[in-house]
Amino acid sequence: MPDRTTRFIAHFTAPFVLGGLEGQLPAGDYDIDHDEELIDGMSRLAWRRIATFIHLPARAMNNPPTSQLVAIDYMDLETALMRDRENAA
Repeated sequence: MPDRTTRFIAHFTAPFVLGGLEGQLPAGDYDIDHDEELIDGMSRLAWRRIATFIHLPARAMNNPPTSQLVAIDYMDLETALMRDRENAA
């Protein structure tokens, strides 16, 4: 079954917390990857998200000594982004 990875940038204006990660993450722009698989048997193309990953540290960190790709829950990410937008307003 064909798979794909879609990418986007999540922008946080304030420090935030994601379930499964220790402590607060600093505000900034974070690369997010969604791994998806093609749903078979559909009359049109449809994709199902099977995993979500965040790249740590944030993009603004100049030449970090190491970086990590960490699996996160998609709904935790959406909740954190929603809270950030609400608090920024």
